[in-house]
Amino acid sequence: MRSPELGNMALEKGCGETSHVVWMKLGDLKDRELKPIILEANWNSVDFPRVERKAGNEGASADVAIHAGLICLNGPPGMDLDMQIELFEQALAELDDDDDDLVNQMLEIPLDGEEEIRVLRYALPNEYRRREGNHARAGKTIDRLYKH
Repeated sequence: MRSPELGNMALEKGCGETSHVVWMKLGDLKDRELKPIILEANWNSVDFPRVERKAGNEGASADVAIHAGLICLNGPPGMDLDMQIELFEQALAELDDDDDDLVNQMLEIPLDGEEEIRVLRYALPNEYRRREGNHARAGKTIDRLYKH
């Protein structure tokens, strides 16, 4: 999470084990350095993918067989706090509306143009979903659009 404000939002929604890299004095670490900490604690993580990579391709959970889940908030470069909050509110609402278990799933919230927020939820890593016999944990694919 970029802003500690998003951590506060998660706490207010009842996600009692929420933390933030700033609160943990880990704000200077790169994603690859945070990865073992995230995996060891079995946390869901919130990511802001770089423009030059597709969400989930190089992130903390892309090459992990079993993980707690990933939330990607995709906005334009330099996304401000108001937009981060709007996208994260949509992610929290999605977790309220559906099964909140994100094990081996990605919840991706991209801003689709200027008027729509898209909600995508799918298995990650994708190879896990394709392997025969793993359909139970693969989860469903959800694709929704909301006006913003």
